Amino acid sequence: MTNFPFDIVGFDLDGTLFDTSADLAAATNHALALAGRPLLSLDAVKSMLGRGAKHMLEQGLEASGGYDAETMSRVYPELLDYYDANLTRGTVAFPGLMAALDDLDSRSVKVAIVTNKFERFATKLVAQLGLDHRFACVIGGDTMGKGNAKPSAAPIHEMIARCGGGRAAFVGDSIYDIQAAKNAGIPSIAVSFGFLMQPVEELGADAVIDGYDELVPALIQLGGAC
Repeated sequence: MTNFPFDIVGFDLDGTLFDTSADLAAATNHALALAGRPLLSLDAVKSMLGRGAKHMLEQGLEASGGYDAETMSRVYPELLDYYDANLTRGTVAFPGLMAALDDLDSRSVKVAIVTNKFERFATKLVAQLGLDHRFACVIGGDTMGKGNAKPSAAPIHEMIARCGGGRAAFVGDSIYDIQAAKNAGIPSIAVSFGFLMQPVEELGADAVIDGYDELVPALIQLGGAC
């Protein structure tokens, strides 16, 4: 297929490509249990996602009795180790994702991941799901160095460079995703089914989709409007 308006489509990982909430909640609760804290519900942990594991645990400690640096430094490595060993026990792709990726592939569109998850976890997770061959690159929250995770434009620019350049759009579920796209000067699409910290309409994305069957039509419409 020809004349598709985008050469590259980037995706956030957690809450956008995959529902990783069960495994992230399990890792958070593992750390909280070690700290002698009450465990949190899945919905409570979902509201803490989007800015990486450290932010997730900081919020988890705050919600379960209060944050303190000593507890954080003691249980944070334990959270990382637990998560590394249990990356995909409960993680699944959102419905329709595979068909959408097939559609983009048929249009010669390169797809990539830009996440605030550590790169080593993101690449391992995608490989364990057997999908590493589908993505031209995976850029983590630590790939570009300190201070250059989303909402910085740096990882978006790096994604475009690694994909060989061209017109790009970005798909995500958080304000950090949408701001990163805006900072990089590319169109953004928000998914309403992600780990939303606020109503999806408040994210300021150029388009909103309720399912992956709407992705390609939304990209075509955006391409004509840009």
